[in-house]
Amino acid sequence: MSRLRIYEENQPNTPVSEITAAGDIASELGRVGVRFEQWDAGAPIAPGASQEEVIAAYRSDIERLMHEEGYRSVDVISLAPDHPDRTALRQKFLNEHTHSEDEVRFFVAGSGQFTLHIDGRVYDVLCEAGDLIGVPDGTPHWFDMSESPYFVAIRLFTNKEGWVANFTGTDIAGRFPRMEPAPR
Repeated sequence: MSRLRIYEENQPNTPVSEITAAGDIASELGRVGVRFEQWDAGAPIAPGASQEEVIAAYRSDIERLMHEEGYRSVDVISLAPDHPDRTALRQKFLNEHTHSEDEVRFFVAGSGQFTLHIDGRVYDVLCEAGDLIGVPDGTPHWFDMSESPYFVAIRLFTNKEGWVANFTGTDIAGRFPRMEPAPR
């Protein structure tokens, strides 16, 4: 189940609120400029589907977003608990950073946790299969996929080659809850 927990930036142990209804999550995140949507596949997706098959299943939503926001490329990334570089990949995104373009992810399967640091608050968003999150460029955030990652995600870019993490140098990410592995 998708979840949004909101914290004051100096109170990492006690959320101010917790929201699980998708419409309420979208509304709350929309207030701070973050896109949250839920998509349904336009065609069945079999386990092990190719990148082309995954993209084809969500083609209408992808094209809508590309038209609305000017994204020019799309790909699919997946990570399983047995990936040999899972620890290094996880560590790469655990510290607060920004990007010079939007970070847009749609979770086809599995889950991931985006944590956003906006105007003195921390928005901890657990994204599950069917969730799209669009983090605007310049928004301080971090991403966790847990110690046992499992996800398949569609990524949209304005300039894939230009996607670079600019780390803020703060330690805020280490003070907030990490993602727990999903029960399987």
